[in-house]
Amino acid sequence: MAVPMKFLAEELETMKQSGLYGTIRTLEGPQGAWVVIGGKKYLNLCSNNYLGLCNDPRVVSKVKDYVDRYGVGPGAVRTIAGTMTPHIELEKKLAAFKGAEAAIVLQSGFCANLAVIPTLASSADDLIFSDSLNHASIIDACRLSKAKVVRYEHSDMADLEKKLQENEAPGGKKLLITDGVFSMDGDVAKLPAIVRLCERHNVIVAVDDAHGEGVLGKGGRGIVDHFDLHGKVDVEIGTMSKAFGVMGGMVAGSAILVDYLRQKARTNLFSSALTIPDVAANLAAVEILQESDDLVNRLWHNGDTLKRDLKAAGFDTGNSETPITPVIIGEAQAAKDFSAKLFERGVFATAIVFPTVPRGTARIRAMVSAAHKDSDLQFAVEQFVAVGREMGIIR
Repeated sequence: MAVPMKFLAEELETMKQSGLYGTIRTLEGPQGAWVVIGGKKYLNLCSNNYLGLCNDPRVVSKVKDYVDRYGVGPGAVRTIAGTMTPHIELEKKLAAFKGAEAAIVLQSGFCANLAVIPTLASSADDLIFSDSLNHASIIDACRLSKAKVVRYEHSDMADLEKKLQENEAPGGKKLLITDGVFSMDGDVAKLPAIVRLCERHNVIVAVDDAHGEGVLGKGGRGIVDHFDLHGKVDVEIGTMSKAFGVMGGMVAGSAILVDYLRQKARTNLFSSALTIPDVAANLAAVEILQESDDLVNRLWHNGDTLKRDLKAAGFDTGNSETPITPVIIGEAQAAKDFSAKLFERGVFATAIVFPTVPRGTARIRAMVSAAHKDSDLQFAVEQFVAVGREMGIIR
C-alpha cells in the first residue's frame, strides 16, 4: 500500500483493538422476520422493516406492474427529464397521507435532510437549533449549511428556551431541526413544547420523522399527526427505507415550500430521480397504510411485548417510548460479544457502539416488526436471557 494511504490499515486495526470494528452480515434471501445468513435461518431483530413490507406480495406485484409500464431508470435529474408520472402520483399520495398541501420525493432520507437544511438556512447570518442527539444525516446537513449551529441538550426544553433567548437578536432566518423519534433510544421529541417555543421566537420548525413514519400517528402518519400539530410544523422530513420497506426520502409541507425545494435543493437538482421500482413499491406501501392500521397495531403489540419481557428479565431497556428496544450493555466489546453469542443461538441482533451511541452505552438495539409472531418474541427473550446470564449481565 502506498505510504500516503497507510493510515487506512492503522485506523482499521485501532478499531478492531477497541471493539469498534463492525461485522457486516450478508442476507441470502428476502428481508423478513427470519432471514438466511450462511445458509442458516436467524430471527431478525436488527432491521428497520417495521411493518414487514420489504417482501410483501402487494408491494412486489406493484413493482412488476410499473416496471412493465415505465421501465426501470428515470435517466435524469427531476428538473431535466427525470420526472415521470409515477413520481407525481407518489408525491400526491404522500401529501394526502401526511395531511399536507404538497410533498417532494427524494433519493433517501439522508438526501431529504440535505435538501432541506442547507437550502432553508443558507446564509452565515442564519441560525440552526439542533438537538444534541440528532441523526448523523442532520448533523452532516447542518455542516453543509453556512449557518451557525446552536445545539441544545437532548429534549431539554429549558435549555432550548435559554438558547433561543440568547440568540434573540434579529438577523437571518432561524430553523429548528429535531428527530421525531430518536433511533438509538426510542424516545419521542417533545414536539408540542418545541412548537410553542418556536412560535414565540419566530423560528421555522422542521422534524425528521424517519423512525416515526409508519409507526406514530393514525395509521402510521407520523409524529405531527400523533400530536395533532397539523399546520404548526413547517417541514416534515421522512424516509421510506424503514416502515415503508423500500428506499427514498420525502419532504411534506406547504405548496410554496415544496416548490422552493424543487427549484433550489441540490439533491433534487444534481442527483437522478428515484427509480421506478422504488416509486412503485412506495406507492403500494402508502396504499396499504391508508387501507388499514392493522400492521401498525401489530408492531406496537410486538414492541410492548418484547420490551416488557426483557425488562422483567432484568435488562436495562432505557427510556424508549416506541417499538425500538435498546438493551444497554455498556462497553463496546461486551456488546459485540453479546451480539456474537446471540448469533450462535440463532438471533441476528447487531451491537450498536461508539460513535453511533456515546461511549459506555453500547447496546443491542432490538428492532421488532409487525411480521414477528409471539413465538418469535418468546424465542428472542429466551436467547437474550441465556446470554445475559452467561455473561453475568443479569442473574
